Amino acid sequence: MHKSALMQLMISMAIFGSVGFFSARTGLPAVELVFVRCVCAAAVLLAAWLLTGSFRRERWSVREALLIAACGISNLLNWVFLFTAFRLVSVTIAISLYHLAPFLALIAGGLIFRDKLGLPAILALAGCFAGTVLIMGGGGFGGASPSWKGMLCGVAAAFFYAATMVLGRSVSRTSVYATTLIQMAVGLLLLLPFVHFGAYAGLGRAAWSYAIATGVVHTGLVYLLFFGSIRRLPSPLVSVAVFVDPAVAILLDIGVDGFRPDGWQTAGILLLFGSLIAAFAVPLGRRARAQEGRAT
Repeated sequence: MHKSALMQLMISMAIFGSVGFFSARTGLPAVELVFVRCVCAAAVLLAAWLLTGSFRRERWSVREALLIAACGISNLLNWVFLFTAFRLVSVTIAISLYHLAPFLALIAGGLIFRDKLGLPAILALAGCFAGTVLIMGGGGFGGASPSWKGMLCGVAAAFFYAATMVLGRSVSRTSVYATTLIQMAVGLLLLLPFVHFGAYAGLGRAAWSYAIATGVVHTGLVYLLFFGSIRRLPSPLVSVAVFVDPAVAILLDIGVDGFRPDGWQTAGILLLFGSLIAAFAVPLGRRARAQEGRAT
């Protein structure tokens, strides 16, 4: 196992776990914040693409370019729904629902790529469903409730995040730098007609710092660390390590912002994450035992 790659992955997930904390302090609506994020991330990724010389080794394909563009659209919708959820519900609730995405991607992999779904995956699906119901609770189901809308946005963000992961599995020729750069460019072009530039007029220095950080640090730097590490690590380990992200997000939300989930929500969060981790940890443990058996 590449220890340096694992460390990069853990750092990237820990950084991304603070994105909700930062976004809440920008004071920007979701569309305007995502636009800043795309601009800053595109600048960082373009610099990395040029400085590493990766642009000289690109192998372009029309099919992959279309797939990357589709990834860019789904990733854009993922961000818009996620940041909208952060504005309507607590970071803890939004990020818990958002992390249905790895499991949705697992289900999609079974349907599209014929990946085998065993009993642990089926049991985890039931646990995820039950956990999601508990997190949403009975009080948030009023049609005009901001919390209900925020929860729906969290689930929608998870859906589009999963779509991004599934589409990205078919991209193999294009470099990570070019792939993410194209996604940022697609996001910029699609958002441009909807951006209300007047929203930036009243931002103070601190708000601008938080907004720029979501692009430079939480996207540009995190993408470079994340995609640079996952190519050297087994998929089950990556699937489990990504839960560093919600752990950091929930700790910040509870420890700094003072959010207190009720009893049902706490049970739902524990059930959801327990089911998700089990879905990936059980196969990882079996693989490790199988490798030990072959070695003896």
